[in-house]
Amino acid sequence: MLKIGIIIITLFMSAYSKESPTLSYGAFVQGNQTTFKIHAPRSTEVNLVIFEKPDDETGYKHPMVKNESGDWTLTLSDVGIGTLYGYRLSGPVNDSTIIIADPYSKAAVTQNSMSHVAKSLVIDDTYDWEDDTWIEIDPRDLVIYEMHVRDMTAHPTSTANQKGTYAGLAEAGQNGGIEHIKAMGVNAVQILPIQNFANFEVPFKDNKAPLYNDWNPYERNHWGYMTTFFFAPESYYASNGTNDPQAWNGTDGRAVHELKDMVKAFHKENIVVILDVVYNHVSQFDNNPLKFIDRDLYFRFDKNGKWSTKSGCGNDCKTESPPMRNLILESLKYSMKEYHVDGFRFDLGQLIDPETRDIIILELRAINPNVIILAEPWGGGYNPHGFSDQGWASFNDQFRDGLKGSLFDINDKGFLFGKLRKGDDQKFLRRLAMGSLRKHGGQYISSDHSVNYLESHDDLTFGDRLRITGGFVEKHDVITDRKSHAKVDGNLMSMSKLGALYLFTSQGIVFMHQGQEWARSKVIADTKAPDQYVGQLDHNSYEKDNETNWLNWNEREMNRELVDYYKGLIELRKQYSEFRHSKPDDFEFIDVGKKVAVAYLLKDRFIVILNGGNEDTLELDIPAGQWNILADEKLVNLENQQLVSNKILVPPSSGIVLKQN
Repeated sequence: MLKIGIIIITLFMSAYSKESPTLSYGAFVQGNQTTFKIHAPRSTEVNLVIFEKPDDETGYKHPMVKNESGDWTLTLSDVGIGTLYGYRLSGPVNDSTIIIADPYSKAAVTQNSMSHVAKSLVIDDTYDWEDDTWIEIDPRDLVIYEMHVRDMTAHPTSTANQKGTYAGLAEAGQNGGIEHIKAMGVNAVQILPIQNFANFEVPFKDNKAPLYNDWNPYERNHWGYMTTFFFAPESYYASNGTNDPQAWNGTDGRAVHELKDMVKAFHKENIVVILDVVYNHVSQFDNNPLKFIDRDLYFRFDKNGKWSTKSGCGNDCKTESPPMRNLILESLKYSMKEYHVDGFRFDLGQLIDPETRDIIILELRAINPNVIILAEPWGGGYNPHGFSDQGWASFNDQFRDGLKGSLFDINDKGFLFGKLRKGDDQKFLRRLAMGSLRKHGGQYISSDHSVNYLESHDDLTFGDRLRITGGFVEKHDVITDRKSHAKVDGNLMSMSKLGALYLFTSQGIVFMHQGQEWARSKVIADTKAPDQYVGQLDHNSYEKDNETNWLNWNEREMNRELVDYYKGLIELRKQYSEFRHSKPDDFEFIDVGKKVAVAYLLKDRFIVILNGGNEDTLELDIPAGQWNILADEKLVNLENQQLVSNKILVPPSSGIVLKQN
């Protein structure tokens, strides 16, 4: 029998074997035999199928034995590393015409098609982690850089050798990737989904397709929010990954080793690794094995028996069901133990039931007390309060909207446009600076529960929101001169710097998205896809594996002034703990009258003044003494400070940070 990938995987083996976390199900290799185990309580027959090649449609069938708990088990001799397998299930809830992959696959071989046809691959998961372990850090000290594995090195301007891969991201000496992240000084990366996901979607405007697709001309899922296998890494990002239709990815399992290499590379630079995970839904279109084992165990349905789609993305997962809850918990622990992941960001966390959320934080902290747990507090409602009550951090949409304006209305103007939205006032601006604490009218019990941000992968970039709402471009303008459009100067520069200054001087967790440091613009690239919006700004680029999303490193150099400003603010926050660890009693606010501004004395040592007014200079008297300028509208300079005293002038759309001499 052919053992797919056994040669390459053997090369990946190391002298040091780290004990893998115990899983309830999957393939377990012991000596010269392997035990296969799957939970399918309502199936009447389950056969293990062993394949010779990835494209085999049939294989060697082996009947499995069922126990009283609904678990099916089989042990085979002379079957081990490199074996390709799947399951054929029969019964009242099964489709026996389909061979499914193992939902507990540690590695999956998948076809680039809408159905995401897959086979499971038995791997050797031994790996030499050397002395690597989780990074211990106070959440308040986090400066998180959200990024996409492929976007960081796929653009032609990247000098990485293995573009768009785990290996390329971790490559030393390049002009982007890990080298850029190190140079910025951030101490954490949040990686868009890398659990194996359905890459391809329904063919565009194909009447023969099971669903008529008139929304996605790219027929792709680039961001990865359609997880299929929760234990297996995405193999498109392996060094031999391919996006060719009908081709197979993951045939030798190298993604497992290369992902571990990437995590270890970040850890060597003392950079935390946070995974974006999706447990609230799966793709509508792929052959997700949970659908074919017993859909009632793993998915929610409405009163009419139709799939619940509160996620807006497909088939909502039944997280309260014991088998689904077990899969969630075991896959999280597996990521921690097997891949040394430091934390997780939970997509649409509100769709994960509260009891499961309680168990997640309890059991993950039992493994690593410093594990980072962040939630997107959406999904059938918005509830950051509930997450804070459970000890979870969540994304502070009030911070985002207070500065930019409502996410859902590009004409709505917040602080950066010289406005206070309905319901916002001076107390609101002060509350944001103090960490949005509940006792001051905010959402959070503790400031380390507030993830402060201006931009994430979703919606318009921060730069593009400023461009549109600020009147620099119209929403549907076609950008004909990309280079000129991408250049940041004038009022756009001022607002970009002011937003960053507010972000990095506020209490809470700091979060930024890739390219935010140069006000990156997402202009829809001209490709072979029949996209009628080519040249316009993109507010939802989930499907574009092209230059719309890939980072153009020339644009970073073009906007070096803003990049250096962000870099300086990161260093400011790192050097002075007052901007991370202060309490409300450490703030003494300065009266700014009716101006759209906020000003305060922090621990009698620092003064922060943020002037959101677009037209008027803010003139304030400050406490007597000599003050050093650490940051102003021009730059951040922590060494050669200019001295000021008593009276300060802050230009429109700018801020200043002073330190007592």
